[in-house]
Amino acid sequence: MTQSAALLQPGLATLRRELHQEPEIGLDLPRTQARLLSALDGLPLELTLGKGLSSITAVLRGGRPGPKVLLRADMDALPVQEHVQVPYASTIPGAMHACGHDLHMAALVGATRLLVERRAELAGDVVLMFQPGEEGAGGAQRMVDEGVLDAAGERVVAAYALHVAAALLPNGLVTARPGPMLAASDTLRVTLRGRGGHGSSPHSALDPVPAVCEAVLALQSMVTRRIDAFDPVVLTVGTLSAGTAANVIPDEARFEATVRSFSPRSRELVGSEALRVVHGIAAAHGLEAVAEVEPGYPVTVNDPVETDFATGLAARLFGPERYVPMAQPIAGSEDFGVLAAVVPSAFLMLGAAPTDGRDPFTAAYNHSPDAEFEDNVLADGAALLAALALGRLARG
Repeated sequence: MTQSAALLQPGLATLRRELHQEPEIGLDLPRTQARLLSALDGLPLELTLGKGLSSITAVLRGGRPGPKVLLRADMDALPVQEHVQVPYASTIPGAMHACGHDLHMAALVGATRLLVERRAELAGDVVLMFQPGEEGAGGAQRMVDEGVLDAAGERVVAAYALHVAAALLPNGLVTARPGPMLAASDTLRVTLRGRGGHGSSPHSALDPVPAVCEAVLALQSMVTRRIDAFDPVVLTVGTLSAGTAANVIPDEARFEATVRSFSPRSRELVGSEALRVVHGIAAAHGLEAVAEVEPGYPVTVNDPVETDFATGLAARLFGPERYVPMAQPIAGSEDFGVLAAVVPSAFLMLGAAPTDGRDPFTAAYNHSPDAEFEDNVLADGAALLAALALGRLARG
């Protein structure tokens, strides 16, 4: 498999760089969709395009009957202005493939070609899921709603995804873990409303500013006092705003926070406790609180059986020295968790850190405008994805 994949490496690198140069954000990715359709043209695939998003679902029928498995790649970029000086840098102002989705797409195209070559060996069918809108737009759920899990005629028995890392994981290494792999991600939005006034006479107003500051600090204490340290959450306030002038007490103050958790219990508890703290502080200051927790992506949970299969396969394919068990989950989130909640799944990471001597543990990480991904891992990514489908179907 790896030798056949190596022959595809130059073409996959070219495709990845073309995709990198024209990043698109969100659910509507017409140029990206067109480029992928061109890369898949001529292959024996049953293609379905998304109705409410620029997705591509491709079904490869195997040479023998059997179950169905799914391989997924996300397609969308981020609203980031690229700083990396490479010949194939983004040509779209304010947009960048800063999370490596360009590599994911190219690797899945490569895996498709490898599987087509081995079509007679496939004891079942493979669903190839090219998904827009991973970066916050909920593309996975939309594709599930449009039937991607049943695209081959019956529900897939397993799903796999591969995600590259620009740092922390040395180039070419593969890692994963059973159980929680990535965090759930929710958003806490709070507005405290009082009564404005002159800065010289705070006693005649209801000042929301001290209260909102108190709420931010109280939420940090709440996390350490109400949440089990062995089932952790991360609550980070990312925006805080109030007022228009130094001598004016504003009517209201606002903040937003991201809330990450690794279990349904902690996810529910941190949400309810955060709202309780905010409302309590508002009441103590005589203010009105408008607060909500907006649900985001669920925890991405790796099925133990599928993860054991996938990591063992990676070690056999590349050598045991290139698989490193992941000690703990990542607090980032992914909407692959939508699939993992309903289908036994495995989500793996592949190191794509620069190989120019930079320390992978201090290099710019995913989502940074300085993030740089080596495309020398594309052949390995393609080989691993194809081998996962081939091997899982062989298990029946």
